[in-house]
Amino acid sequence: MKLPTMRFPAVNFPTWREAAAEARLLLIGIPVFIWTMVPIYHMFLFAISPKEEAFSGKLWPDHPTLQNFAIVFREQHYFLRDFYVQFWNSVVIAFAVGALTLFIATAAAFSISRLRTPGGRMVMNLALFTYFIPAAFLAVPMYRTMATYGLLNNQWSLILAMVTVASPYAIWVLKQASDKLPVELDEAAVMDGATTLQIFRLVYLPLMIPSLVAIGTYAVLLAWNEYLYAFLLLSNDHDITLPVALGNFLAADDSPWELLMTTGFIYALPPAAIYYAFRRYMVGGLTAGAVKS
Repeated sequence: MKLPTMRFPAVNFPTWREAAAEARLLLIGIPVFIWTMVPIYHMFLFAISPKEEAFSGKLWPDHPTLQNFAIVFREQHYFLRDFYVQFWNSVVIAFAVGALTLFIATAAAFSISRLRTPGGRMVMNLALFTYFIPAAFLAVPMYRTMATYGLLNNQWSLILAMVTVASPYAIWVLKQASDKLPVELDEAAVMDGATTLQIFRLVYLPLMIPSLVAIGTYAVLLAWNEYLYAFLLLSNDHDITLPVALGNFLAADDSPWELLMTTGFIYALPPAAIYYAFRRYMVGGLTAGAVKS
């Protein structure tokens, strides 16, 4: 009786060149990962350390505690008396900036790329030229502008300022992604009797969803992390965002570093969650149109 021959799938071992390339990537990636994670770890270390152990220099506290989180969530410190209000201000401002930036950038990209509006490309290029001026240099002119229109100490001043900063890049990215869409889709829709708004709503927007998600996430995170414009344009404790409130911790002679790091750690969780949720859109959406097909 002849036994059946066992066949095993062929195993493709990496070549020396592939192994060397992977080793180089690991040699670069591991130090970069450690360098990135060390500040986050120290922030977490402060957050779970009692005040007397915060500067002990140990890799792990002798008596880890969640008391700092309880103090923050219960607003049991002078600098945390408006924690929930300021956190909500950050949420409202960030998502308002994201929504307005998406509306302006999507409409502008559609007009420039699909409708071929005269002078549209020149306007886009002029908008991009504003990035040659550092945002910090525009802070004082922005402050004067908001004061002229009576918007100081109003959350709309920060929203409009951040939309101004985010829109040029958003328009450029969406325009590049829009250029990759086949023009034949628009022509077919026109032959079927679709109006411009119907083309925009039924053809353009569904195909641009990856780029729209990426740009919306970019604008939200940009506004979420903003400090300089928020510090200049808002001063009322009930209107400021949490990053500005965190800066107030450093005004005290005996700064509660453990509470500062705890609050900062909590504030860093929403953007991390947003990025994790939409990470597959970020790279593809923000680089759409970078290489012509």
